Amino acid sequence: MQEIIRQLEEKRNRARLGGGEKRIASQHAKGKLTARERIELLLDADSFEEWDMFKEHRCTDFGMDQQSIPGDGVVTGYGTINGRLVFVFSQDFTVFGGSLSEAHAEKICKIMDKAVQVGAPVIGLNDSGGARIQEGVASLAGYAEVFQRNVDASGVVPQISMIMGPCAGGAVYSPAMTDYIFMVKDSSYMFVTGPDVVKTVTHETVTAEELGGAITHSTKSGVADLAFENDVEALLQLRRFMDFLPSSNREKPPVRPTHDAPERKEMSLDTLIPDNPNKPYDMRELILKVVDEGDFFEVQPGYAGNIIVGYARMEGSTVGIVANQPMVLAGCLDIDSSIKAARFVRFCDAFNIPVVTFVDVPGFLPGTAQEYGGIIKHGAKLLYAYAEATVPKITVITRKAYGGAYDVMSSKHLKGDVNFAWPTAEIAVMGPKGAVEIIFRQDIGDAEKIAARTEEYRQKFANPFIAGHRGFIDDVIMPHSTRKRICRSLAMLKDKKLERPVRKHGNIPL
Repeated sequence: MQEIIRQLEEKRNRARLGGGEKRIASQHAKGKLTARERIELLLDADSFEEWDMFKEHRCTDFGMDQQSIPGDGVVTGYGTINGRLVFVFSQDFTVFGGSLSEAHAEKICKIMDKAVQVGAPVIGLNDSGGARIQEGVASLAGYAEVFQRNVDASGVVPQISMIMGPCAGGAVYSPAMTDYIFMVKDSSYMFVTGPDVVKTVTHETVTAEELGGAITHSTKSGVADLAFENDVEALLQLRRFMDFLPSSNREKPPVRPTHDAPERKEMSLDTLIPDNPNKPYDMRELILKVVDEGDFFEVQPGYAGNIIVGYARMEGSTVGIVANQPMVLAGCLDIDSSIKAARFVRFCDAFNIPVVTFVDVPGFLPGTAQEYGGIIKHGAKLLYAYAEATVPKITVITRKAYGGAYDVMSSKHLKGDVNFAWPTAEIAVMGPKGAVEIIFRQDIGDAEKIAARTEEYRQKFANPFIAGHRGFIDDVIMPHSTRKRICRSLAMLKDKKLERPVRKHGNIPL
C-alpha cells in the first residue's frame, strides 16, 4: 500500500510540475503566473477539486508518442469564490504551449457539462498557442466541441473568459461566445490571424500588441470588457466581479448585507444638473451617489464612453446600471454604444438582474459614418433588448430625452415598470431650438423672434409634465430622493412575473 501511495504522489508531483522548472521560470520571467498559481489565487484557499489530472493525449504522429505530460496542458476542476461554487479551466502554457488537443478539449467539455447540470459559472483562464498542429483535424474537432458547449451554456450559467496569454485563430471564438472577456495588458492578445499573416496578405506591418492586445480590444474593437495591469490584479478583480452575478439563470442575484440605508438622501444631487442645458456633467457621480456604498463595477469603461454600463447593488441586491454619459458625444447614442448597452441588457435579463437606466440622451448621433455603418440596425438592437427584457426595469430621466432615443432608453412604452423624471427632465421629439426652426421656418431670419419662440417651446414642452399627463412618467421626483425611490421600486418588483409569447426565439436585428 505504501508503495502505491508513493507512486500516486509521484504522478501527482509530475502533473503539478507541468512543463518543468525551466518552462515555469520562463513563464514567470514574462510576468505571468502558471496555470495552477492562477487557480490558487482565483479560488478560495483549499477549495479546488481537480479533475483529470492524469489525462494524456493519444497522438502518436510526429514523435508525440515520446512526449506525454499528465494533464495535457490544461488544469480543470471546481472550487469556490467567496463560498460560491464555480468551475474553472486554466490552460498551461508550459505544456506544449497550452495548445489544444482532443484530450485537452475533452477535459474542458467535461467541466462545462457539469457546470450546466449543477448551475454554476464557468471561468476559463486562456493561455494557449492554439490548436495542436500534430493532431490535425482532431484538435479542430475538439475546439468545435467546446464551441457547442459555449452555445448550450449561454444564458444558462455565466461564462467568463480571462485571456492571460496568446489566443489566436479558432481559439478566439470560444471566448467570443462567453458573456465577458477580460484581458491582461502586455501579456495577452487575441486575433484571428497574426501579424505575419496580416503582413503577407495586406502588407500592413503591425505588432501583436497593436493588432490584438488588451488596450486595442478594450478601447477600439470592444471585444474585451476590461484590461488589467497584471495577472494578480486580474484575478482579484475577477473574484470581486463574480460576487455580483447569480450562479445560474435559475437563481436571483446574490444579496450582500449593507449598512447603506435605502432611505438615504443625497442632497448634492439637487445641484448636479447645470443651469445651461448644453453644459455636460459626469453621470458617474450620480451612479456612485445612488448605489450601495459607492461600489460600482463598470464594464467596458474605455469603449463607447457615451454610455456607461456596469453592476452595483441596491439594498444589497445586484442591479445592472445603464446610463447615458453627457461628457462624451453629449450622451448621444451611436453604433458602438447601442451594441455595448444591448448586450449588457440581454445578459442582465438572462440572469434575473434588474436594470436601472439613467437617461440623458439628445438623440442618435448624426452623420454619414453612422448611417453607412448601419446605425438603424444597431440602434434597433438596444430597442429590442429593452423591449424583450422581463426583469424589473426602472428608468430615471435626469435631463434630455429626445426623439427615438427617448423611446429606446427603457421608456414606459417598452414595458418599463417604473419611470421617474427629475424636474430638470426635457422629454420631447427634439430640442427646443431644432423644433422651433422647423415649426417656425418662416421666422429663421429674425433672431429675436426665434429666441422668444424657443423659450416658449422650452416652457411648454421641454419638461416632464406633458409625459406625466399621459402616464408615461410615473412620478416627477426630487434628485436627492432618487436612491430611496429606486430601492422602494425594486422591493415592489422583486416578485415580478412577465411571460413572453411561446416561440423558439426572436430574431434580434444582428
